[in-house]
Amino acid sequence: MNKNEKIQSQQIDFKKQSGLVPVVIQDNKTMRVLMLGFMNQEAFEKTQKEGKVTFFSRTKNRLWTKGETSGNFLYVQKIHLDCDNDTLLIFVKPEGEVCHKGNDTCFGEEKNTANINFLQHLEDTIEKRSEDTEENASSYTNKLLKRGVHKVAQKVGEEAVEVVIDAMRADKERFKEECGDLLYHLLVLMKSQDVKIDEVMEVLEKRHK
Repeated sequence: MNKNEKIQSQQIDFKKQSGLVPVVIQDNKTMRVLMLGFMNQEAFEKTQKEGKVTFFSRTKNRLWTKGETSGNFLYVQKIHLDCDNDTLLIFVKPEGEVCHKGNDTCFGEEKNTANINFLQHLEDTIEKRSEDTEENASSYTNKLLKRGVHKVAQKVGEEAVEVVIDAMRADKERFKEECGDLLYHLLVLMKSQDVKIDEVMEVLEKRHK
């Protein structure tokens, strides 16, 4: 199935587990698993229609939209169906705490903080933007790559200088912003050289040993 194709409820095997399928909820930004719930066909169709995750509550024996009482909704970003058509993976943008015990996740993690996985997400985005499609033609990434490796390398150098300057000024907020710019442009330069983050991680791991 095309990853951009919308999943139809008829594709999901609700019969295998008495009308319900397990649903893994994952943060689209931090990539942390937030919780596990269950959906029947009606809950799935309501989730797709409204863009907010609705489960079938086995204890309440009814549809339950996460956040209907607390306001801590789970806004749908992407939905994936597994290879057996009986489990869903939903990437969300959470609004507030997820767990009823006051934690950000239902697995004892108090904070749902961003982690290094976002760099891989950014790498994937740069990869997609590099493709010569009408949708990507106007993107900054696509235009920068088309200007060639010398221009990309120049941008990395410029951002590195800005990082040094703001570090010397002790301007923490500007320093963080410039570090972000540097990391982004470095990933674009890596793309121009057909080098992946994993390959760089391998180099660092070997040095660490």
